Amino acid sequence: MKLNKRLPALLMAGVLSLSLLAGCGGSDYKVGVCQLAPHPALDAATEGFRDKLTELMKADGKTVEIDVENANGETSSVATIINGFVSGKSSLILANATAPLQTAAASTGDIPILGTSVSDYGTALEMDNFTGVTGINVSGTSDLAPLDQQAAMVKEWFPDAKNVGLLYCSSEANSKFQINTIKPELEALGFACTEYSFADSNDLATVATKACNESDVLYVPTDNTVADNTGIIANIAIPNKIPVIAGEEGICSGCGVATLSINYRELGETTAQMAYDILVGGKDISTMEIQYAPNLTKKYNKEICDELGLTPPEGYEAIESAE
Repeated sequence: MKLNKRLPALLMAGVLSLSLLAGCGGSDYKVGVCQLAPHPALDAATEGFRDKLTELMKADGKTVEIDVENANGETSSVATIINGFVSGKSSLILANATAPLQTAAASTGDIPILGTSVSDYGTALEMDNFTGVTGINVSGTSDLAPLDQQAAMVKEWFPDAKNVGLLYCSSEANSKFQINTIKPELEALGFACTEYSFADSNDLATVATKACNESDVLYVPTDNTVADNTGIIANIAIPNKIPVIAGEEGICSGCGVATLSINYRELGETTAQMAYDILVGGKDISTMEIQYAPNLTKKYNKEICDELGLTPPEGYEAIESAE
C-alpha cells in the first residue's frame, strides 16, 4: 500500500519534469501555475491570468511558457508541483489559492511568487500587523469581498433574523480570518452569532445540521472545503428553510441565496498585469501591494430563492445558470 501511495506522486514528478523541459528553449520567460483544485472560481482566475499574460507578452514582442498544474486538492501534490517549478527554475510562480501560496513561500525565497484567490495574505503567511506589502518575494491578488458589506447584506435580506450561524472549515486559516472579521460586524447590526466549525468534509453534514437547527440564517465565507461540498449544505439548509449568505459566487450557486460577487477572471487578469510588471518591467515584488478585485456585484440564486419563497431586494442580478 505504501508503494501504491507513492507511485502517483513519482509519476507526477516525472510528468512535471517533462512539461517544464518541453518547448521552453525559445521562451523569454517560464511561469509555473499551481492551482489547488478544480473549481469554477479557481479555474477562471487561472484562465484570466494565462490569457492576459500571454496577450501582454505578445504585444511587447516577448514569449512566455505557462505551465498550469492542478493539485486536485491534494497537499502532497501541491508540494510536488511547487518543487518542480523551483527545481525547473521558473521565472515566476503563480499560486492559485492559499495552500499553494504557503508551500511556494516556504520553498523559495528567490523566485517571485504571486498569489491569487487568497483571502488574506497576512493570515496565510503568518505575518502580524500586515499592512498590504509582504517585504519578501510574495505579492498577488485577494478574492476577499468587503466583509462589512457582506454583513450589511445579511441585514438587507433578513432584517428580522435574530441568530446567524457562521459555518466554516476550521483547518482553513483564511476562513477563520473572515469569520473573526465579519462576526463583530454582524453583532453590531444586532445579530446573535454562533460559530459552527468543521474539520473536513466528513463532519460537515453533522455540523451543518446543528447550525440549521439553531440559526435563522447561515453565513459561509470564501472557503475551499465548502466550495467542494455545497451539495451537502444545500441538502440540509433548503429542506429546513434556512437561507445561506455566501462569501463568493461559486458557493452561492451551490447552496446560497445571495452573495457579493467578484469576477475571478478579472482577478486573474489583474495578477497577470503584476506578473508582467515584475518580469518585463523589473518591479520589485517585495514592495508591491496586494491588489483586490476591481468590481463587486450583488448577486442572487434564483432557483434557491424561489424554493425558499424569497424575493431579492433591488439592485441584485441573478447568477447565470451553468447549463
